[in-house]
Amino acid sequence: MSKKNKTDVSNQFEEVSLVYRNKTRAIDRPKIESAECAYRILKSTWDQDQISLVEEAKVMFLDNQLRLMSISTVSKGGMSGTVIDPRIVFATALKRRSSTIILSHNHPSGNLKPSHADLSLTKKFYDAGKLLEITVADHLIISSEGYCSLANEGYI
Repeated sequence: MSKKNKTDVSNQFEEVSLVYRNKTRAIDRPKIESAECAYRILKSTWDQDQISLVEEAKVMFLDNQLRLMSISTVSKGGMSGTVIDPRIVFATALKRRSSTIILSHNHPSGNLKPSHADLSLTKKFYDAGKLLEITVADHLIISSEGYCSLANEGYI
């Protein structure tokens, strides 16, 4: 093995680069000014044939003017639960250059009351967001009949 090969390790690892291209002008994106506004947009993205059957989690990614950049389905589970991985959500937020996120998931049962698991998850995301300087503005629980805003209820 030559001396050069012993010290040159650049071919032994992957280089990571971040690339971002904005396809929509900020002025053309909807501004999320309330939980009701977020709910209306989120509910329109849900498969209405599945909303009362399978629990699913979606995240809205907003810019610093609270304009919607994108919505991502981050988890799809069973009839009574789904797992939301904070690493995936915050990696997406960082790549998207999002300064604010709104968490959401549906309760197929139609019960809009947040569970202890919902409250614990919200706190976990809120605390992680503070560390990364990404605001968790709300966590909406959605059903076919309505929604519950954890921010409006005082949990955030």
